[in-house]
Amino acid sequence: MSTHMPKRHEAPEPPTVSFAETALRLGGAGEDESRRTGQLDTADDQIEMLFAPQYQTVNSPIHRAVWSNEVDTASFQAHPAERLSAGPASFPDSIAHNKTPLNVQETIDRCTAIVRRHQEQETLLDQDNKISANVLNELGREGYWGLLIHPRFGGGGWSFRHFAQMITQMATVDPTVAGLASVHGCIGAVDPVRTFGTPEQQARFLPDLANGNRLSAFALTEPCAGSDLTALKTTAVLDRDEYIINGEKLFITNVLPGRTIGLVCRIEGRPAVLIVELPETESEHFYLRRYGLHALKHAHNCGIVFRNFRVPAANRLKPLTGDGLTVAYHGLNLGRIALCANAAGTMRSMLAGLLPWTAYRETYGQAIEKRELVRYRIGRLAGAIVGADALVAWCSDLIDRGYRGEMECVVAKIFGSEMQKEAAIELVMKTHGGRSFLHGHWFGENVHEFLAPCIYEGEGEMLSMALFKSLVKQHGREYFESIGRTFATAGISKPNLLNPRHAWAVRSSLFRYARWMTGRTLRGSPWDVLPNMPGDLQSHATVAQRILAKSGDQISAMMRRLQLQLANRQCRINAASTRVQDAVVMLVTSLYAASSDDPITRQAADTLCRRLGNRLTHRGESDSDYAATAKLGQMISENGWSELLNVSSPPLLMPYK
Repeated sequence: MSTHMPKRHEAPEPPTVSFAETALRLGGAGEDESRRTGQLDTADDQIEMLFAPQYQTVNSPIHRAVWSNEVDTASFQAHPAERLSAGPASFPDSIAHNKTPLNVQETIDRCTAIVRRHQEQETLLDQDNKISANVLNELGREGYWGLLIHPRFGGGGWSFRHFAQMITQMATVDPTVAGLASVHGCIGAVDPVRTFGTPEQQARFLPDLANGNRLSAFALTEPCAGSDLTALKTTAVLDRDEYIINGEKLFITNVLPGRTIGLVCRIEGRPAVLIVELPETESEHFYLRRYGLHALKHAHNCGIVFRNFRVPAANRLKPLTGDGLTVAYHGLNLGRIALCANAAGTMRSMLAGLLPWTAYRETYGQAIEKRELVRYRIGRLAGAIVGADALVAWCSDLIDRGYRGEMECVVAKIFGSEMQKEAAIELVMKTHGGRSFLHGHWFGENVHEFLAPCIYEGEGEMLSMALFKSLVKQHGREYFESIGRTFATAGISKPNLLNPRHAWAVRSSLFRYARWMTGRTLRGSPWDVLPNMPGDLQSHATVAQRILAKSGDQISAMMRRLQLQLANRQCRINAASTRVQDAVVMLVTSLYAASSDDPITRQAADTLCRRLGNRLTHRGESDSDYAATAKLGQMISENGWSELLNVSSPPLLMPYK
């Protein structure tokens, strides 16, 4: 079992009534909302128990940075990539002990070369403007679809770190092809089967998923169920040795007749996952609902309709604890890292396409690459790339080491998608000007692809609130849940701790909380010393550590102030979560760049950390900040950057010289 799979072990069932459900009920939310939120919270508890205690959320780097008395700075650093073998260390057979790593880069080079060749021959897309079957089959012969599958099933057995490296490099050639690997391997049928499947299910499904004979998709979203995963209406009813499925799914990427899907449905009222091998042709029992979609235009994205469709009962996945939401949550974590990895590659292509234009375009007799504002934009884009690289390396490393990585993966997804959006609109479009909208211009042709990741695997601000909930869950259970229950039992709808009667009612809980606050006040810094770092990067890391160390007190004070109304203060929750995220990105990026020998990579990290630090300390950018970022842009314009090697730039449209 690979290190990016949960560590299965027996554990007691979680509380039947979750902290989030209790808070919403006490805060005046409706019964249905409280119940559904509680269902999601319980599913979250159940997936936690699939991981060994030291790898659960409460022991994750972000949680410890906010709440613990001791924090290991190294937990925010990825191990150097060259120390990783291509096979995860926990594989039980010889691949784990092979001292000669598989040549990951050769496989990446062969796969990217296939896509480049088809681009040059104009055979990448078929007559429907989708990635052609020939390309998919050629990639399958190189092992592209089985990178995360164990070798005994015909896969490559790659670490997730190396898989993410493939995603980034493939995205510099074609982001859609890179995205299809993520859909198939992370949120499609591969991860559910290899993680939660029985040995029989793995032997039956994984070989065809590894060689690409059956590409896969994940069918979760429904017309009435977007972010609310509890609003599922698709059902499966057992009829002897088969399930009869009825329902409709929407926005399912990579789905066609003949492919394999992980279907989330309701069985006896509870979420469940069935592995469904779609027939080769549509019928009255199964058919696709096709629609126009601006994003993912080169991939198949359709709705699926089931009408009394039969699936073998042996295809149901049964995790040791939890239900179908447990299966869904696990794959989404991996998909979020892959989205950031894809953004890192896509932004490289943006920068590679920006440089020739800024050297060519002249205003008032001077190339615009000489202008401070354009240089500033180039520098900002480089900073976004390094930040995405840092988060991908860090999160992938955590997954490979066995962590659940829930909050960390959310940070990567939000940063990657938001930076890609900002880069596309604020940096690329504005610099290319009107040519951005010419037919055939790579910005105009792909603008929806640049923006859509903000929605994939969870809309950013919704995920930001989910991160906050994970961050405060344990603290809320320990210190606030008993207070809320006491007030509710006493019929106190508007508690006021300055009221002696109210304070007396919760005196024991207040004493425990006061003892916690006193300990926080008296303790020193929870962080160990930083490694040797360049001065500017060390300064950024120190600021990030201080902000994370204070954030626990600030969040607890917010919980204390808003009490039962906290669950309804979404804007405040999102702001607090974003502050933690910014500090994490700042720390991870500065540590990542400090280990690089490339001066441009270090300077790019510095420019990103300056922007994050200014936002965290509520300062605007100074003249020295502008100058440093513009200087970086000048360095890249004049000397290039190693991160852009082998990244091609598109031709200029409407040349005038």
